[in-house]
Amino acid sequence: MRWKQFAFAVGLPARLSGPNIDGASSRNSLLARAMSGWQNDDDVIRRVMRSTQTIALVGASKKPDRPSNHVMSTLQEMGYKVVPINPGLAKQNVVLHGEKVYESLESVAAEYPVDMVDVFRRSEDAGQFVDEAIKIGAKSVWLQVGVVDEEAGKRAASAGLDCVMNACPLIEGPRLGISGPDEKSSL
Repeated sequence: MRWKQFAFAVGLPARLSGPNIDGASSRNSLLARAMSGWQNDDDVIRRVMRSTQTIALVGASKKPDRPSNHVMSTLQEMGYKVVPINPGLAKQNVVLHGEKVYESLESVAAEYPVDMVDVFRRSEDAGQFVDEAIKIGAKSVWLQVGVVDEEAGKRAASAGLDCVMNACPLIEGPRLGISGPDEKSSL
């Protein structure tokens, strides 16, 4: 999927979609702030993106035209281990971009330490995944573009997790000059 297709899929104007477009970061931040009272902190985004090694991606899809599919493969290309979560696909024993699909965050955490939980689900469903991220000891939660649950974000922060909301690492990373995890970060 190209950047313009991704931008369309997540509801961003195409002119704001590319990582190399001057001014995209400020326009995109204004768009995100207009949608909620939550404000992401660039220092938190930097810390999350640089220290994360393993990402549990909730709402993974095997359909190539879905944003979660594109984000997963691109995060892998950036050097992250991305573990897909989708109960329906897990029951079918699907392998997505070389990774076994898991049924739940808990089943992933039984095999891997989870640094970030990346949520591609509706806002009204996000809170349950934030609570599960807290339960499994994840270090951060990332709610994708259009996913906003401020109460869940407050619960995450109160539990010591970093929280990014209504944003995408494929947009925020290039905006902040981050191309992947720091090599010195450990699992």
